[in-house]
Amino acid sequence: MSDVEAVAQLSQTRDQIYAEVGKAVIGQKQIVEELLIALLSGGHCLLVGVPGLAKTTLIQTIARTLDLSFGRIQFTPDLMPSDITGTDVLEEDAETGHKTFRFIRGPLFANIILADEINRTPPKTQAALLQAMQEHAVTAGGETMRLDEPFFVLATQNPIEQEGTYPLPEAQLDRFIFELWIDYPSQAEEEEIVRTTTSGEKAEIAKVIDAQQIIALQELVRRVPVADHCIRYAVELVRASRPGDEKAPDYIREMINWGAGPRASQYLILAAKARAILDGRHSVAIDDIRAVSLPVMRHRIVVNFHAEAQNVSATNLIGRLLDDIAPQS
Repeated sequence: MSDVEAVAQLSQTRDQIYAEVGKAVIGQKQIVEELLIALLSGGHCLLVGVPGLAKTTLIQTIARTLDLSFGRIQFTPDLMPSDITGTDVLEEDAETGHKTFRFIRGPLFANIILADEINRTPPKTQAALLQAMQEHAVTAGGETMRLDEPFFVLATQNPIEQEGTYPLPEAQLDRFIFELWIDYPSQAEEEEIVRTTTSGEKAEIAKVIDAQQIIALQELVRRVPVADHCIRYAVELVRASRPGDEKAPDYIREMINWGAGPRASQYLILAAKARAILDGRHSVAIDDIRAVSLPVMRHRIVVNFHAEAQNVSATNLIGRLLDDIAPQS
């Protein structure tokens, strides 16, 4: 199948995925689209939302729709790195008495990983995810084992309760292509949620595509052409978020301690490519970059006390940058 045919087929596949996920999850279409963009980009997502917004149901449903294996890890203060990566156990042969170590795989050995309340566990266990997220591999007992592809980590955080939490270090936050904020449903959506979840009906979720097709689509994303002016715009947008850059606006210098790094520029282009092909287009537009800029950049910007005193968030500042940074043709 040619790239042109693959893009045309993907547009139909996308609508089927939306339909299947919609059987179990009411609303949240934009979140589903952004999760698909992240998956096709080969990145990972951080989901921020209060409890009860169907984050777990959403991710499980996507895994079933894409025919991917699913692993859920509930992060707690006593969780150890080996609890998620796996551990060696000593086994004795009943006949010979010979003892050998056998590696028992942890929940990381799945295609889609739900890392629930990732900020509830200490940095040592958080760091166990770093190699898996970056290299798609786990090292245990001196041996490095590849994880199954595609490998997609979806970590959740509760924005309300901060007692007993361990904030993610900037280096780990930077590994997530998107930070997605899940909001409350509308009244009509909430009424439908209550109606469907309090009845005896269970949605039958059909498989739309499989792992090999997703890997092929991830490779297709890399082949999508990008014009120089689009790359220039993405880089200028990211560089403008850095207070030390000569072209940074005054409000950035006043309100930001650290701006987004080069990985933000890379992810802007990758996510824009994935958005374009999901929309049935064969090249990236400026609007694609602008559409993904908020989830790509907001967790990569560190505001200072001047911004906090004025109740100005990274989201507000990115919105101003999008208004002020004009694309160059």
